[in-house]
Amino acid sequence: MSCAACLDDRSFGLPITMAFQPIVDVESERVFAYEALVRGQDGRSAGEILAQVSDENRYAFDQLCRKTAIEQATATGLAASGANLSINFLPNAVYEPRACIRVTLAAAMQTGFPLQNIIFEFTESEEISVNHILHILRTYRAMGFKTAIDDFGAAYAGLGLLSKFQPDIVKLDMDLIRDIDSSRPKRAIVGNTIRMLHDLGIEPVCEGIETATEQDVLRDLGVTLMQGYFFARPAVESLPAVSWQRPPGLSSLAG
Repeated sequence: MSCAACLDDRSFGLPITMAFQPIVDVESERVFAYEALVRGQDGRSAGEILAQVSDENRYAFDQLCRKTAIEQATATGLAASGANLSINFLPNAVYEPRACIRVTLAAAMQTGFPLQNIIFEFTESEEISVNHILHILRTYRAMGFKTAIDDFGAAYAGLGLLSKFQPDIVKLDMDLIRDIDSSRPKRAIVGNTIRMLHDLGIEPVCEGIETATEQDVLRDLGVTLMQGYFFARPAVESLPAVSWQRPPGLSSLAG
């Protein structure tokens, strides 16, 4: 399929835009990355947009999201901030990683967005071939991109995949994080997962943080990268301000 067919909204059928939500480093009080989250230009939610994705338009949708994320991130000044841009991709939309990266490369070249600041993250919302996703991840790494597994612990991604490939980042599913301050089993599961990821040289990110007590527990477990409404909600076509709400007794590290 020609990548040129994926350069405008007509190739997917619904006009899309992007909202940006930060992934923050709570130790340095800096934004590590902004995740690009698809939205409809008419106000449709991500769920409503994704419900329109089919076998016939999956490739076009995936390519359009990459292009839109890079263009809008550049327009917001994200690249100048030094933060990374995290782009979600659909593994089953990638028939061959080097062929399907052309739109991404073209958008980055046209906008001047640095390739080394792009993270490709995926969630296995549908079952895919392990060999296929490994081929994609290894190719992206060889090209200088960072890679991430999203919603770890909730979908098909598991220890078997990590034994064959260690991405730069693993994002723990929010269901493991929600109410972790009052759940001993969740603290045990997350704590041991964090130690395993550190042993493998993988940076853990905990998402879905909504309270100060959840943040406190995660900091105690050795987590420094976090994402959630506690810090900032997604902002459409702009970079939201981050609320640095530190645990009691900690002074600001931001100077």
